[in-house]
Amino acid sequence: MDTSSRLRRPLRAAGAILAASVMLAGGLTACASDNSTTGSTGPTVELSANPATGSAIKVGFISPEGGAISLPEVRKAGEAATRYLNENGGGIAGHKIDLVVCNEHEEPASATKCANQMVEQKVSAVVSPFGSMGAVMLPIISGAGIPYIAQAPVSQAEMVSPDAFMIAGGVVSVLSAQATQAAKESVKKFAVILGDSGDAASSVKALGDPMFAKAGVDFRVITVPASIADPTPNITAALASDKPDAVTIMGDTRQCTTTIKALQTVAPDIKKFMISTCIDKPVTDAVGAEAVAGSKAFTTVNLTDQNDESVKLFRSVMAKYASDVDTSGISYLGYQIVMSLAGVGGSLPKTDTVGPKDVMTAFRTAQNVPIPAAPGLHFTCNGKAVPMLPSICSSGILVSTISPDLKLVDTEVVNQH
Repeated sequence: MDTSSRLRRPLRAAGAILAASVMLAGGLTACASDNSTTGSTGPTVELSANPATGSAIKVGFISPEGGAISLPEVRKAGEAATRYLNENGGGIAGHKIDLVVCNEHEEPASATKCANQMVEQKVSAVVSPFGSMGAVMLPIISGAGIPYIAQAPVSQAEMVSPDAFMIAGGVVSVLSAQATQAAKESVKKFAVILGDSGDAASSVKALGDPMFAKAGVDFRVITVPASIADPTPNITAALASDKPDAVTIMGDTRQCTTTIKALQTVAPDIKKFMISTCIDKPVTDAVGAEAVAGSKAFTTVNLTDQNDESVKLFRSVMAKYASDVDTSGISYLGYQIVMSLAGVGGSLPKTDTVGPKDVMTAFRTAQNVPIPAAPGLHFTCNGKAVPMLPSICSSGILVSTISPDLKLVDTEVVNQH
């Protein structure tokens, strides 16, 4: 097998597992309350009066709403960030934002319609905070010379396109950080537990093997039937066979719940590395705080931080412009992606009009742009964060300890370059 073939396989695998994990996690993460580990209660700040006065930059905003997966809170957070920038935050380098919203239904027809609408509207950039339709939309958008900015990649195209910019690395960053943390904690054997749907197991293995090998940690994938109500017998057998020192779970909140309950029965003292889905309120309500307390959390946001100014700003903007939105779920994705546009504003030319080429150049040249509400994380879209996946602008992730009251504490930034 030649080098290009070996590369295409893990890229396809990454797309498969990312698409599955994004959609399984997203619809349920939004149900969290202020008691969840992603809760956003805490200090706020007074918003400044610095209205944007420059000409408008037309920005497309595409997210799932109105279909089987419907996340209006993500859209409302993006609109709140837009209002803040236009009325309080000086816009994007002084330019107002004209937000062009299109709702896709997580299927190709509506995604294609939204992408075509952005081309017809002649937007200068398209942002997609959440969804699995990137592979459908990106060719249309980039084919018109418009930059495509997303929170994390879901498809192969989003990982490698020169016209795509992913401000976070998604599951690529999660697995890499888990490998680093496993080595740090002297873990010898690490296992991912996930359902047996599709090619998820081979996908995760293709991504994880080289990362954990580099860290000197043995890497295993444990699969259980995705629809099983109680995986305890399966997990008991797998742990007895593979004998991992630490585990992580990849799946929706139901799979997290059943797996954590099984681990509490079979191996209550095993180290647990948690993705955000597995520490959401529906899960912790079902398993009890003691089942996750002391575990490590791997996230690209920490809304429980009481002192970080960017987290305070998020709370304040949402309180003023989207007070009906529960900020403890995934609404922050819409906020993060719009605010990231303002972050690269300093690299825009000082001209009356800003077009797609200007935004494209700004993303390619901006350095160390802070990721909003993610204390310590930043992005640089020069193709070097993950060299084999040049569209990913950050490999960093926040690694925290989950406290007994389900807060993220002792947070460290991992793999940020």
